[in-house]
Amino acid sequence: MKQLFEFFPIILFFVAYKLYDIYIATAVIIAATVIQVVYTWFKHRKVETMQWITLALVIVFGGATIYLHDEQYLKWKFSIIEWLFGVAFLSSHFIGKKTFIERMMSSNLTLPSLIWKRLNFSWASFFISVGFINVYVMYNYNTDDWVTFKTFIAPGLMVIFIVLQMFLLYKYIPESEE
Repeated sequence: MKQLFEFFPIILFFVAYKLYDIYIATAVIIAATVIQVVYTWFKHRKVETMQWITLALVIVFGGATIYLHDEQYLKWKFSIIEWLFGVAFLSSHFIGKKTFIERMMSSNLTLPSLIWKRLNFSWASFFISVGFINVYVMYNYNTDDWVTFKTFIAPGLMVIFIVLQMFLLYKYIPESEE
């Protein structure tokens, strides 16, 4: 259910785009992201830093898209968010005792330090690469194709990436005692 909630703004964006246009869809994603952050705040009394950053970027770039009637601003937002995630993962190699991925997963998985670093670097590389793929798509394909990429292909790439990571990490998962 939590994963569906994470995709709530993107799903509404896609539906609004298909029913109306990119500008209505942009207004919808702004409103949906605000609702998502407000709901998270009331439910947990805490909102993650990246959610605040995402909200700010959605409002700024979405607002520019609507105000200037130029969809490029919204398209750039996706790359910037991906690059920020990539930079966050990369910088965690130098800040703190644990990498970003280790902080998120170490309670469920025990790995050697080198494997944590490789895993973290692979996530950073993934996010940065998706940001550049988005730039390629936005300049070489039409808006319909970009919306399809953002809504289905980019999340699909993440699912494939996670599955590949699981195969690589399988040997480090302890066997359960029956």
